[in-house]
Amino acid sequence: METVHGEIFAGLPEKRLMLIIFNPVAGRRRAAALWHVLDLLVENGVKVEVAETQYAGHAIELARAAARDGVGMVVAAGGDGTIAEVANGLRGGSTLLGIIPLGTANVLAKEYGLSTSPRGIANTLAYRRTLRLWPGIAQMPGGAHVFVQMVGLGFDGAVVHTLPPLLKRAIGKGAYVWQSVWESMAYKFPPISLYVDGKPFEAASVVVSKGRYYGGAYTLAPRAQPQAPGFQVALFEHPGMLPALLSGAALPLGLLPHCPGVRILPASHVEFAGPAEIMTQADGDALPGTPLAIVNSASPIALVAG
Repeated sequence: METVHGEIFAGLPEKRLMLIIFNPVAGRRRAAALWHVLDLLVENGVKVEVAETQYAGHAIELARAAARDGVGMVVAAGGDGTIAEVANGLRGGSTLLGIIPLGTANVLAKEYGLSTSPRGIANTLAYRRTLRLWPGIAQMPGGAHVFVQMVGLGFDGAVVHTLPPLLKRAIGKGAYVWQSVWESMAYKFPPISLYVDGKPFEAASVVVSKGRYYGGAYTLAPRAQPQAPGFQVALFEHPGMLPALLSGAALPLGLLPHCPGVRILPASHVEFAGPAEIMTQADGDALPGTPLAIVNSASPIALVAG
């Protein structure tokens, strides 16, 4: 097994080749899980190469180069943000997208019922059975940002923007709970004006979701269909600390879609209006600015799902 460190590689036309794109910032524990999966793949005769990302957006470049050079499958080893970057690089082509879930919440892996055990992951990647994944695109002032699970604006975005990275590494999903409690007191909840398929709305926070789950295997949008174009738009209409804490308490109980002041709408096109910049996150990563609109990708990606 050969390891490449971020180089744009050529001469890899073999369709059975599997390129693993890994973010080394994930830490030693997650790197150990990755190597366990790789050992199982190699033991079973799968030809594997590993590329480590070196900066934000590098996974897009690596995936795009692999698809151009005829690599049969590119595997995102990381969380939903890493998966989104790899999906961005593969859009419009026939290269398969695989996943080794190494993130904090691994929402997309839960959405598709993917295994989290090393042997289960290796078997899924080796068998290469696929399902459709239809990404969304957040049209940002500086360009398009592909997402695979969700875009959150307002309180949701503020939690991700202000979350200390060291706290996230130390206590994982618990860091989001801690930061959510803090932001419920600190965040000012400016109103968000938006158009859902041309109809005007206003909310304190907004989550545009491709999938059913949020923050793990917690239901937010039960009617979402990640294999098809379209979104579910969750409008959190009431600002303030108490509504935010109520939503947080309802989430693990599966009651968030039924909370007072929470409205969930189907959509194919979402636009945002207003002069104020609203903090935004996509797939757990902070975005620099507020989306102008959210639209469907032109085509789906073949996701290896066992």
